[in-house]
Amino acid sequence: MRYISTRGSAPTLSFEEVLLTGLASDGGLYVPESLPSFTATELEAMASLDYPSLAHRILLPFVDEAFSSEELRAIIDDTYAVFRHSAVAPLVQLDHNQWVLELFHGPTLAFKDFALQLLGRLLDAILKRRGEKVVIMGATSGDTGSAAIAGCQRCENIDIFILHPHGRVSDVQRRQMTTLSAPTIHNLAIEGNFDDCQAMVKASFRDQGFLPDGRRLVAVNSINWARIMAQIVYYFYAGLRLGAPHRAAAYSVPTGNFGDIFAGYLASKMGLPVAQLMIATNRNDVLHRLLSTGDYARQTLEHTLSPSMDISVSSNFERLMFDLYDRDGGAIADLMSAFDDGDIALSSSAMERARELFASYRVDDALTLACIADVWEKNEYLLDPHSAIGYAAATQPGAHTQVPWVTLATAHPAKFPDAIKASAVGITAQLPAHLKDLFELPEHFDVLPNDIAAVQRFMSGHLGA
Repeated sequence: MRYISTRGSAPTLSFEEVLLTGLASDGGLYVPESLPSFTATELEAMASLDYPSLAHRILLPFVDEAFSSEELRAIIDDTYAVFRHSAVAPLVQLDHNQWVLELFHGPTLAFKDFALQLLGRLLDAILKRRGEKVVIMGATSGDTGSAAIAGCQRCENIDIFILHPHGRVSDVQRRQMTTLSAPTIHNLAIEGNFDDCQAMVKASFRDQGFLPDGRRLVAVNSINWARIMAQIVYYFYAGLRLGAPHRAAAYSVPTGNFGDIFAGYLASKMGLPVAQLMIATNRNDVLHRLLSTGDYARQTLEHTLSPSMDISVSSNFERLMFDLYDRDGGAIADLMSAFDDGDIALSSSAMERARELFASYRVDDALTLACIADVWEKNEYLLDPHSAIGYAAATQPGAHTQVPWVTLATAHPAKFPDAIKASAVGITAQLPAHLKDLFELPEHFDVLPNDIAAVQRFMSGHLGA
């Protein structure tokens, strides 16, 4: 399979090249030239597969030039063996037509483990094969950082630099990053917000001159295609559990950067019956406003109880725009260039296409807390604030009522104790046994100004792999 840029002028690359490249040279994001698709008969045959077997079946067409079937299967088995639930992504029923897909049984208790545990192993295999050393640079609004470090820390040919907004992630999220110590792991607390961190990462990928010869940056944020690819699998897994291909399901996704829900869109393009994809946002509602009005407009970022969604620019929406504009890279390049200078409006035909599958709903902090309390009262089931936003969107009066709803539970509630306390449910979410000593471990991080030159100087001076 070959991969092309959303902006049309970057070289076409193989999977191995895409994994190591991240952002395309024209500033775009890589997507497959074409997607594999599965017939109803093939989906029926997949219904009995466990999670690793299903992942192998779905992912092999994306990587077949880089890995043999046997190599990929070994990597997948190793990836999901570290998850602490034998189903990997269990479904829990909360109401007649309401289900929660638990995506928090990985090492760092967040959905990003699904992709980053796999990405780390794919990257390790390719770097060993090539005899190459790289630098991972990523920005996190909460969960990506710890998942990236946990997934890549054993790789011998990688230096890892993760930027997070200082004081704007939860204590558990921060400690999951900063208590993992190694000479090649660097946590950088930036005196700014997530958008500032993400802007530094994008600018650094565009101009890598601050790195010594022979080194390059590799992305672990969802601009890296491998992240999106891995997330497609759990949509198929949930859909097959609920009756696909004979019955469609709808999916409510707590959404900031649009990567996770874009994977659901791809699953639908690949043959999974999907009735609707709900974009569930907090009050940083750039995607809800976009779907409602067609205007892609930045607003001042607000700090909320769901910090992983505190994002004002959804990087992966460009991947959907590429399809909405008939894969016209030139049109996307023009739109994104205009977006650099201010707000943009999408065409009416593009928005009509988007609304055929996508809906959206905005959930503020008060409604988030009310949802946590309501679900606990009715089911004694505890949602984290991000998952509560998804569930509130799936159960609001305007939601589709004729199909089963699957809310993606993106994080363990113990990662957000302040929100659980504020919901007044009267209990404390306990960390799993493997993290029981998290608050006793020493932390390691450096506080840096909101200045890209300072960040790049730090990185070039601390390469050790």
